[in-house]
Parts: sequence; structure tokens; C-alpha cells
Amino acid sequence: MKFSTFHLFHRFAGQSVKEVYDHHAELIELAEELGFHGARVAEHHFRDYGSVPSGLAFLAHMAGRTERLRLGTGIVVLPLYNPVHVAEQAALVDVLSGGRLDLGVGRGYQGYEFDGFGVDLSQARARFDEALETVLALWEGAPVRRRGAYSSVAPALEDGVVLMPLPLQEPRPPVHVAAVSPETVERYAARGLPILADPAAPFSRVARAAEAWRSTAAAHGHDPAGAELVVSRSVHVAPTAAQAREDLERFEASFDRTRIFNERSAPLDRRTGEVAQGFEYWQNRYMKGAEVGTDFRWERLEVVGDPERVVGQVRMLQEMGYGHLLCDFGSTRRMPLEEMKKVLKFFAAEVMPAFA
Repeated sequence: MKFSTFHLFHRFAGQSVKEVYDHHAELIELAEELGFHGARVAEHHFRDYGSVPSGLAFLAHMAGRTERLRLGTGIVVLPLYNPVHVAEQAALVDVLSGGRLDLGVGRGYQGYEFDGFGVDLSQARARFDEALETVLALWEGAPVRRRGAYSSVAPALEDGVVLMPLPLQEPRPPVHVAAVSPETVERYAARGLPILADPAAPFSRVARAAEAWRSTAAAHGHDPAGAELVVSRSVHVAPTAAQAREDLERFEASFDRTRIFNERSAPLDRRTGEVAQGFEYWQNRYMKGAEVGTDFRWERLEVVGDPERVVGQVRMLQEMGYGHLLCDFGSTRRMPLEEMKKVLKFFAAEVMPAFA
């Protein structure tokens, strides 16, 4: 099992954006020192829900502050961009980092963000598929010329264009597709593209996602054993289970979850007030999220407890078929930097050696 840290860059009241960036940059540097496999950064727009609008730009910054750590996006919302720019910028990060980029991509879901860019959320799936095809084609290094429904590459140039620079990794940087709905899991399993499983889904659902991915990939001629599936979880480990439980209750009491689970986070079509076409699986998901209780999170959702319990939960995820755990150690917990560092150090010392 590989372990990476996950960074949402939530900005709490009274914090400057620079303070948020500095906080997470230090944690990412520490993750490298502690032997984590990588760090993944989230992208969000127009809200302090997440204050980094370009994960690739932040990773370019971290490429100069780290040497070994894998640097990943979690995720790039492809429908919001010209895919040529994404292909170029991702390749640049891969070169600057010495071939350490992991590209997580997805279609996004927050209607408020799509509205800010003037992009129709109901087109997200089609835009994503087209953009992903363009990025992968450009990374191959051959001339590309194509005209798409939403974007084009050199349509007026008979010989097309060749990407400059190309990624350093061969044949290309690893790509993972964010998958929430069963349809998405099966859609990209058929192409052999590994998934980044839903961080808000209970253990039972991510288990079904891994099973569906493997069976669908095999049915389409792909070797499931050759793919690394990624799962993201909120993670907290304490010296005792009782302390971990107390911490979990304290974290929940100190944070207003409606800052995350609300209408702005939901995949709503502003014209109708209903869930956007293609997002039916998400019905009420982000309005009900604020109601999740401590018992549910303790038993069915989060990787939390004393070292023995947490090791057992990670082994459970491993047995489901996941080979990489993104550890969210507190994106929505206002914890001083030195206290957060202690959390990462304790996890690295007490949990990670069991999977060395």
C-alpha cells in the first residue's frame, strides 16, 4: 500500500490565502521527510472551500521544494479548461519535477464553479471525455490535429502541432479518473483507466467500485493486476481508540459542515434548480452530507482509531483492491501546524511500517 497526503486548502476564518498555502507547503515537505509516497492537491474556484485554483501551478512550486515525493492533482476539472493548456502545463510540471507527476482528472460537480466559468454543467461528461482524449493524444508526441465539439487542436494547420515540452515519464505520467457513480467506474474501466474512488462514499460502496472496476476492465481485455486503484479517506490515528473517538467528536463539533455540504457544492442546474443532467446519482448528496454523524464516520467512512485499528482498516482497503491511499489528515480541521505535523509523524511511525 502506498500512502500520500491529500490537501484541500480549506481557508478558515481569519486566515489569509498565503497562510493556507504556507501551511500545506510545509506539510508536503514533511511528508517527503517521513517517507510518504506522494502528495495530492485539490482544485476549487471562487470559494474558501478550497483556495487553490490551479493544482498544477502549486505542484510546480512544490517541485522545487521536494526531491523524491510524487506530486499529484486531486483533481484537474478538465471541462473547465482548454485541454491543450492542461497537456502543456502537466508536461511542464513533469519535467520540472524530474518525472514525478501523477495526474488525477475528473469532470467536476460543483455547479457554482461551472457557472463562474460559464460552462454548462450538463455538458461536463462530454467535455471531459473530449478533453481527456486530447491530453492523452498530445502526450504521445506525434502531431495532433483535431476538431472537437468543445475544443480543437490546430484545426487550420494541415500538419497539426506537436506538444512542447513532452512529459518526462514514458510512456506518460500515470492518470487516474475520479469516480463517484457506478457509471463512471465502468466507463473508464472499459478503457483501462484506473480510478480515484469517491472520498465521501462509505467503505461498502468503495468496495463495490473496486470490484466493478476489475470485472469491467477484465471484460474489455485489460489486466486488472496491472492497474493501481486509488482511494481517498479522512484519516486520524491516536495512541488509543478512545482518544481517536474523542478527537473525532471534537473535530465535528468545531466545524460547520454546511460550509462544504450545501447548494454551492451540489451539482445543480441553476436554470431549473434541479440536479444537472448526468448527475442523477448525486441526488441530494451534498445537502444530506451535513447530517452524517460520528457513529457513521467511525464505523463506515473514515480511517480512524488507534494504530492497530487503523492498520486493520487500511488492510481492508487493500483487500478490496486498492493499492494507494490518499490520507486527508484534516482538510476541514483547524489544527495548528505543529499539531498537524505530530499527526503525520505518528501515522508514519505507527501505521506505515506495517505496509513497508
